[in-house]
Amino acid sequence: MTALALQVASLGRRSVVRTLRQPAAVVFPLLFPVLLLAVNAGGLRAETRLPGFPTDSFLAFALAVPFIQGGLFATGNAGIDLAKDIQTGFLNRLALTPMRGIALLAGELGGVMSLAVVQALFYLAIGLIFGVRLKSGFAGGFVLIALAAVIALGFAAFGAFAALRTGSTEAVNGIFPVFFVFLFISSMNIPRNLMSTTWFRWFATINPVSYLIEGVRSLVISGWNAEALLLAFGIGLGVVVAGFTLAAVSLSERLART
Repeated sequence: MTALALQVASLGRRSVVRTLRQPAAVVFPLLFPVLLLAVNAGGLRAETRLPGFPTDSFLAFALAVPFIQGGLFATGNAGIDLAKDIQTGFLNRLALTPMRGIALLAGELGGVMSLAVVQALFYLAIGLIFGVRLKSGFAGGFVLIALAAVIALGFAAFGAFAALRTGSTEAVNGIFPVFFVFLFISSMNIPRNLMSTTWFRWFATINPVSYLIEGVRSLVISGWNAEALLLAFGIGLGVVVAGFTLAAVSLSERLART
């Protein structure tokens, strides 16, 4: 266990340093979701006058979306970094060492998870600065950050799977828009019970991203909603397990080929 911890720490430190050396990988995931939040909060403010809308502040309602977008960016960041290691031969050289596969996956995602926590703190700070107050209180802020980290870890694991399966940065970039489609057919801009278009409400209901958004949103505008939080954490952890399982199988196959 000590050797495994040292392996994870070494690769994790490398991942963090590499992430910090790429300003675009840090700045863009911080600023783009906030800019989109500002546009939506200004353009969709009239929604708050709909009967049954859960809050009178659209900014508070939409604040959950950047946390999910930050998780989606983790897909690209994790996958691209790992794909570069494959293309440069770094993974092949690691295969000649006693490095364990689980240490490789956990360590490679270290930079992504560090950035995910920074992103969550940044989005939360932006919301608080502009007048949003968490209904769940101070403790809810910690739960929100934990949920954001779980979501980012799940998406990052799928990014790692794509990289290990294809070994191509272009392929990883290609799956990023697919995940964004799931975001736009979710309840990101309107509660599901207020959707008047039947087919869109149906897609939003079967879309797991809706429940991730609603879990984060509940901490902001509702307080402690046990059902929303259990669904969000359950789906988030399910994505983590599925992503890591697929990535681990793909890693074994790639190392075997090596």
